[in-house]
Amino acid sequence: MTHWFHRNPLKATAPVSFNYYGVVTGPGASKICSDLRSSRARLLELFTDLSCNPEMMKNAADSYFSLLQGFINSLDESTQESKLRYIQNFKWTDTLQGQVPSAQQDAVFELISMGFNVALWYTKYASRLAGKENITEDEAKEVHRSLKIAAGIFKHLKESHIPKLITPAEKGRDLEARLIEAYIIQCQAEAQEVTIARAIELKHAPGLIAALAYETANFYQKADHALSSLEPAYSAKWRKYLHLKMCFYTAYAYCYHGQTLLASDKCGEAIRSLQEAEKFYAKAEALCKEYGETKGPGPTVKPSGHLFFRKLGNLVKNTLEKCQRENGFIYFQKVPTEAPQLELKANYGLVEPVPFEFPPPSVHWTPETLAAFDLTKRPKDDSAKPKPEEVVKPVKEPDIKPQKDTGCYIS
Repeated sequence: MTHWFHRNPLKATAPVSFNYYGVVTGPGASKICSDLRSSRARLLELFTDLSCNPEMMKNAADSYFSLLQGFINSLDESTQESKLRYIQNFKWTDTLQGQVPSAQQDAVFELISMGFNVALWYTKYASRLAGKENITEDEAKEVHRSLKIAAGIFKHLKESHIPKLITPAEKGRDLEARLIEAYIIQCQAEAQEVTIARAIELKHAPGLIAALAYETANFYQKADHALSSLEPAYSAKWRKYLHLKMCFYTAYAYCYHGQTLLASDKCGEAIRSLQEAEKFYAKAEALCKEYGETKGPGPTVKPSGHLFFRKLGNLVKNTLEKCQRENGFIYFQKVPTEAPQLELKANYGLVEPVPFEFPPPSVHWTPETLAAFDLTKRPKDDSAKPKPEEVVKPVKEPDIKPQKDTGCYIS
């Protein structure tokens, strides 16, 4: 196994029947409600189905979202919202804050929350695939693409849909800017990990690998900063992961930067760069232990035992010993007291999210179908306020145990 990724739990939701007795006055409207009910249930099932692949997920998500669009947008493509936007109450939990749900009587809230879970599914699919024994080149590309798709979904929700909510997200909830920004950046950083593994496998120039590792470390630092003002009770474990990955890839950057310096006959500076790599690797190792001991959402694992982690430790040690040997025999250069400044910029391999758009309304939505929803016949007590303390059952996620470590690289 080459990579290990932290994952927060999926969002859970209360069942939705889409039964509007009295309001639905025709077979077209009745079929829409039936299809919404079944396509929503199907999509929720796929989130925990290990046989689900990206094509199945996309088809199921498009099927549900195209039907839900009729509850959100007018059919004439104007900016006017659908008359059905506020007909249904939706309840969703958050990835960090346990099982007390947020509830909004707003189809936009449902679109965003379900879209969020679709993005989470892509990250979990990528993590599962990256943990396979003897991963193929095509599978590695799928890991890379899945993470970029997830980043694109999160970005689209943040920029185009969350601002449309009537009730803004509460602090520390998934739809709040800080959290969704952290998810976007984490996806980009993890996709770049795959790029780095590929660059190492193909023996690209150490300068390029150092620059990619430095950019990746900066991504993890940025994601950690986005979460810095959140309550530690539910963000501490996630932040430990982001911090340890930041230290890990900083160590990578110094290690490969040291190789570049050695190739330029700057052996003293190379030794200092490798010493800095050793320091950051030791920090990452300590954080691995802390991560395993920290309570909070996410898996209970020992990342320092993973091959991807141990491999770097050996590389830093061997490269430093080589530099010290060569300095003792050939260069006799003084080792600087200050570590070299990493001002590295990668010109290739940087990850951008894949642009995402929700599908247009289903062909089953016609003016006649919409007219068959008669809101004047809605029961008087229909708008009774939901009970915010209601507990929504958590999603039973499959317990994925890491397969046996092999020496293979993601390529």
